[in-house]
Amino acid sequence: MRKNAETNPASARKTASAEASGPAETSASAKTSASAKKPTPGKKSASANESASANEAASAKEAASAKKPASRKQSAAARKPAPGKSAASATKSAPTRTKSAPIKKQAPAKKPAVAPKKATAAVKGVAPAKTVAPRTPRDESRTALVRRARRIDRELAEVYPYAHPELDFENPFQLVVATVLSAQTTDLRVNQTTPALFAKYPTPEDLAAADPEEVEEILRPTGFFRAKTRSVIGLSKALAEDFGGEVPGRLEDLVKLPGVGRKTAFVVLGNAFGRPGITVDTHFQRLVRRWQWTTETDPDKIEAAVGALFPKSDWTDLSHHVIWHGRRICHARKPACGACPIAPLCPAYGEGETDPEKAKKLLKYEKGGFPGQRLKPPRAYLDAGGKPALPLGAG
Repeated sequence: MRKNAETNPASARKTASAEASGPAETSASAKTSASAKKPTPGKKSASANESASANEAASAKEAASAKKPASRKQSAAARKPAPGKSAASATKSAPTRTKSAPIKKQAPAKKPAVAPKKATAAVKGVAPAKTVAPRTPRDESRTALVRRARRIDRELAEVYPYAHPELDFENPFQLVVATVLSAQTTDLRVNQTTPALFAKYPTPEDLAAADPEEVEEILRPTGFFRAKTRSVIGLSKALAEDFGGEVPGRLEDLVKLPGVGRKTAFVVLGNAFGRPGITVDTHFQRLVRRWQWTTETDPDKIEAAVGALFPKSDWTDLSHHVIWHGRRICHARKPACGACPIAPLCPAYGEGETDPEKAKKLLKYEKGGFPGQRLKPPRAYLDAGGKPALPLGAG
């Protein structure tokens, strides 16, 4: 042994290091040397690279397989409640998430307004016991429209049996002048103004020769007094020169007078001469469209459409009924729907106040316990409990 060590110093050093490192390192080095001896010359580097890549692929597969079960276990552990906690504690955590994002409640749907079955009781201050939905004229036939329109007129005739023209007059001349003055103002204001006018100018000849400034001063309370002065003086001259101081009783003659249109002409014909006519004023236009008798907006077309629904003999009284209802109950801005006698027949029910007590406070003139518009109303109106209006400046 000594001889070999001395003759081969390199092998002696290897033996010494192997003895010093112990058996583990000796076996590792032995394996390394054994594996190094196997490959053939010229293919050492290629086999080394292949073994390295194979080792890396194997290690990657092992790492992936190690991660998968771990992630599954972690997710399962996250879903499962921790030991020692009850199921109740697990359920408590769920509402916590819902509180952070509360669901908005939808507003309840608006209920359609329901018209009273018979609203004449509501006018007297008694709420109706039963209610029914108002009739809707959707897909209403022509026959059904005619029946509904005439029934509305009959109902209004019961409510306003004393309906009459609400302008004070004693002859056709006073009526035509008062009707011209009623534009853009109330009949009450006209009735309070005309007594002084007719006291000073009782005939067409007197008014035709009047001083315009003096007439303007009298008519000032009616508004637009300059234009109205020109109209009443002009029509008085036409009556004096062309018709012998008399108001004509034909439509084609009346509309030739200054300031006189079809509406004014029908007022005069119906109330001074007893000839039927439909008066299409602002109240009439508003109500017939609310009742869906017509969709027209032009006064002449409204007159033709509504006139076709009624006999000609009913036209004058129909005008009174509709206009009176528009002034007392079915107002432009806030109709008193809860006190309306024709609510079950009205497709526009609900546009105004539906509560009977609140609606009762909206009633005007005699329906609300107040005076009417005429200073000298007909006896039938007074007998029905109507109160005459106060003169200008009184009260």
